[in-house]
This record gives sequence, structure tokens and C-alpha cells, in this order.
Amino acid sequence: MARTLADGQTAEVYVVDVRTGVSRLVFSSRDVLVEAPNWSPDGKWLVVNGDGKLFRLSVEGGELEEIPLGGVPEINNDHVIGPDGETVYVSAEDGHLYGVTDGAARRVSNERGVGFRYYLHGVSPDGSTLAYIGMDAERRTNVWTIPSSGGDDVAVTDDAFADDGAEFGPDGEWIYFNSERASANAQLFRIRGEVLEQLTHDERVNWFPHPAPDGSAIAYVSFPPGTVGHPADVEDVRVRLLVDGEIREVATVFGGQGTMNVASWSPDSRFFAYVAYPVG
Repeated sequence: MARTLADGQTAEVYVVDVRTGVSRLVFSSRDVLVEAPNWSPDGKWLVVNGDGKLFRLSVEGGELEEIPLGGVPEINNDHVIGPDGETVYVSAEDGHLYGVTDGAARRVSNERGVGFRYYLHGVSPDGSTLAYIGMDAERRTNVWTIPSSGGDDVAVTDDAFADDGAEFGPDGEWIYFNSERASANAQLFRIRGEVLEQLTHDERVNWFPHPAPDGSAIAYVSFPPGTVGHPADVEDVRVRLLVDGEIREVATVFGGQGTMNVASWSPDSRFFAYVAYPVG
């Protein structure tokens, strides 16, 4: 079931200018809880989910415009836009992945046994491959890929460590993700074949790495130490940039889940978007 706003709570969508560090409010609502901004390849639109549906929003602000999903079941906050801008890929609450083009939907994912669920996070730069988190019946989460046209799933990781947020880097070779494989606090990693690199090493709980299209930085969400998972409505959630191994603070928000679950960068790497959920 889609999340809803609490009494007195607001969903606020911000666009950050990376050069200046200034966050600009482009949308605010006390009616619909919007989540997880994507940026369209033409640089004109943000795509967000809310109430189990998908919407687009001008980067200059305005009203939400619903995107027809062709009968796809209610969706969650895992969605990406293909590099051609024509197809949007979504994760639905039935546990499957769908591609939607001009309002026509097709299922991409496979039947992988009772209890297996797909959570979409990335599409390769050439649009040929989706990166997702597969959760099995024992609730183990691993990084997987699948052709965007449908086909065989490929396991990138296969272990008992909690993984999430699998997203392709701009070269299409590395996959970035967060994992508890180094400690109980989730940290950021990237993987290419058998090569695994840890990117953050601090005491906070770091989730959802989003590499800029030009490779200049990684945007991510950082929870307070001791946070379990990636919950909603948390104080002191940090929106951060990782630039040449150094952490830059962008914003501190009340939020977490929904703030920046999926790729949020503008195509020119100058801006990215996030959501805050203040109360009162």
C-alpha cells in the first residue's frame, strides 16, 4: 500500500545546484506523498511516484501530471527512465518489473519462485540492461541484472549480506550499491565482475549511491548511526555528495525512505533532486 502523509506533514521536492550548493523548492504538497525523483534525459522533467502512481513535474515547478502506466499494478518508489526518454521502467507491488512506452506496458521480469521480488534501481547507459535488487523468500537481498527487453537474470552478488540500491555507473561497467558486507552500518560499494570496492567508511548508515552522469560525484542518503534499514520519517537524514573521496554535506532533512531512492541527476550533472518530509 502506498505511503501517505501524516497530519501536518508536507512532501517537498528540491533541486540542488551542485556548483552553488543551493537547494530550490520546486513542489510542495500536503495531499500526496511523492517520492524518489528521476530526471528526464531532456532535462525538463522530474518523475516521481505517489499514491501508487507515477507523475511528472516540471523542473521549474508546477502541478503533477500523471503518467499512464497501461494497467500496471500499484507501483512503489523504484523507477527509472530509459536513456532514450521514451520508456519508463517501474517496480510494482506484485513484485515484478514493467516497461511502459506511450502508455503501453509489458512485463520484463521472470517468475523466480514463490516469494521472490524485484526492486528496480538502475538502467545501463545504453538502455539494454536493468540493475535490480532481488529479494528471495528468506528475505536475502542481492544485486542482479536483466535485459530491459526481458530475458535471463544474472546474479552479480550471491551471499547473505544485505544489499540495496543497485545502479549503473556512467561507463556501464561498474554497478554501485549499498551493503552491510563490511559492518552492521550500511556503506557504499561498487562492483565490476570480481572486483569490489568500498567507497565510504564512516559511522553513519549510507544508502542509495547515485553516480553523476559525468562521473564527477556520487549523491547519496546518509542515516544516523544505528539506523536499521532505510526507514521513513527520520531526523538528521543527510543528503550528501562524495567527490574524489571527500564527503560534502548538501542538506539535512526529515525523511529517509523516498528522499532519494533512485537516480536523481540532471543529464548535464549540474543538478540533482531530493524530497524532504517536514512535519509542522
